[in-house]
Amino acid sequence: MHNDGLYVVTGAFGYSGKYIALRLLKKGAKVRTITDSPDRLNPFGGLVEAAPFNFGEPDKLAASLSGAKVLYNTYWVRFNSLTGSAKFSHSEAVRNTLILFNAAQKAGVKRIVHVSITNPDKNSTLEYFRGKAVLEQALVNSGISYSILRPAVLFGQEDILINNIAWMLRKFPVFGLFGEGSYRLQPIFVDDLARLAVEQGGHQGNTIIDAIGPETFSYRNLVSEIGSIIGKRRPIVPLPPWLCHLVSLAVGKLMKDVLVTKEEIEGLMDDLLYVDSPPAGSTRLTDWAKENRDRLGIRYASELARRRDRKTAY
Repeated sequence: MHNDGLYVVTGAFGYSGKYIALRLLKKGAKVRTITDSPDRLNPFGGLVEAAPFNFGEPDKLAASLSGAKVLYNTYWVRFNSLTGSAKFSHSEAVRNTLILFNAAQKAGVKRIVHVSITNPDKNSTLEYFRGKAVLEQALVNSGISYSILRPAVLFGQEDILINNIAWMLRKFPVFGLFGEGSYRLQPIFVDDLARLAVEQGGHQGNTIIDAIGPETFSYRNLVSEIGSIIGKRRPIVPLPPWLCHLVSLAVGKLMKDVLVTKEEIEGLMDDLLYVDSPPAGSTRLTDWAKENRDRLGIRYASELARRRDRKTAY
């Protein structure tokens, strides 16, 4: 890969994009990021140049992609935030990603590695999964060589979900589940996803891969395992999902964040973060959590704080 062209990564100053960029740099690649946070602390110094997304100016966006061999796209939003200083929505993310794909086509990008989600469905009642399906189909129809990666949940140092489960276990005497907690998750380590993405960037054929880790948990077992690892075993109490959502709203208000949305609860309880596929990652969440037990959940990880502050590193 040494000096064989330009590789563009969306969000390289953020979470998964940072790990992809790091993998590319280790291979000697020239890396550019396009980002909503061009002023965020650049963890790569001068090795990664940054350009804004310019969704409103597609010609500028295409210029940022000009000469790229591969575009690694991690751009997305977790939920709709329609008030306050950090406004974003799924519909906007879908619209912007379609602009990105069109710009890549115009710029002559050879291949796109696109991060999606397990079980996308254009007929889903859940906007998250429906939007991901729309984007997958648009990429397939674009004529650009592609690899679509479908992770369930990511974990790693900058993670939100796993960290905040640990944070709640540290802060509260009991842990409330959405229902019985039998629905499943297959978390993948963020650097395993990055390795897979870089590998796929070097291939030619079109692929769709369920990017899941080697362990499958029920949500109840996941909470129990994390509690045991960090030394905070708590009574795990099944609650009606609406009541659990009310509690999460209260915690979110306290933390000036969105802890979990009603849609996320529905997607989780519908088993949409589970697939019957072989693992694509090798790092076990339980092993990683043991190595990081002293810091896991010490601080709350805020989605909205990251979007309000576009300068501080995660």
